[in-house]
Amino acid sequence: MRLGFVLREMGVGLRRNLSMTVSVVLVTMVSLFFLGLGLLVQQQVSILKGDWYDRVQVSIFLCGEVSTAEDCPAGPITTEQRDALREQLQASPLVAQVFYESQQEAYESFLEMYDESFAENVTPDQLPESFRVRLTEADRYEEVRAQFAGQPGVEDVPDQRAVLDPLFAAMDGATRVAIGLAALMLLCSVLLVSTTIRLTAFSRRRETSIMRLVGASRALIQLPFVLEGVVASFVGAVLASGALYALVEFGVGRLQERPDFTTRLVESADVLWPTAPVLLGVGVVFSVIASLLSLRRWLRV
Repeated sequence: MRLGFVLREMGVGLRRNLSMTVSVVLVTMVSLFFLGLGLLVQQQVSILKGDWYDRVQVSIFLCGEVSTAEDCPAGPITTEQRDALREQLQASPLVAQVFYESQQEAYESFLEMYDESFAENVTPDQLPESFRVRLTEADRYEEVRAQFAGQPGVEDVPDQRAVLDPLFAAMDGATRVAIGLAALMLLCSVLLVSTTIRLTAFSRRRETSIMRLVGASRALIQLPFVLEGVVASFVGAVLASGALYALVEFGVGRLQERPDFTTRLVESADVLWPTAPVLLGVGVVFSVIASLLSLRRWLRV
């Protein structure tokens, strides 16, 4: 009996304020869409960090004939120094694999990266030999650099992650912008829900007074109003999740199907979990909070 009454009153409120309800749905959809977009961008940043950092190899360049005296005061690396450095690297718990690259191999790699017009002025003896080191934990690069930079025969240990960090910083910035815009839109959604609930409560103040006189509880009087906001916000969250799913499935998904595209991107499964449940939860919680705060002031029982 009470459940039927609550649902009936909720339906009456939604029909009476249909235009406001539609506005709440649309504003909630847009705000949660941007929130979900920010969450997906953050997931993408995490995926790229995991994939690219695992591929990063620390390069330990060795002293050669063309090395400056400041970098290699003792001259080119000796065979004993090279062998000792290799043994140190292989024995280090931070090192997973060690690859030696000779000057000739470095020259061949150089030819693959640059066109012939640029490479014709470079000879193998101008390029340094090096050890390419794959780490057990990519984020412990500084420990490896501190351990081997300055060793006899070592010219330089550059940080190759510095090339990737600006990209990740830009993506993190895009995430913050998307989430900031979503927060602003959520505020608009909360205000709109509050306005809708206040108008509904005002238009039904006579029914509310009668219910109060016959002894209806606070929860029974307030519940229909709260459910109106929850239903509108829930529909907006579902639409936002659907829009994100379509964006990933038909936009990002087609990009990843290209044979020349090897970077791993977010998938539609990432929208279904955990993004969509987060959007639904945020939408419902915010609508409940907005409704209760509004009713507390405009519907005193």
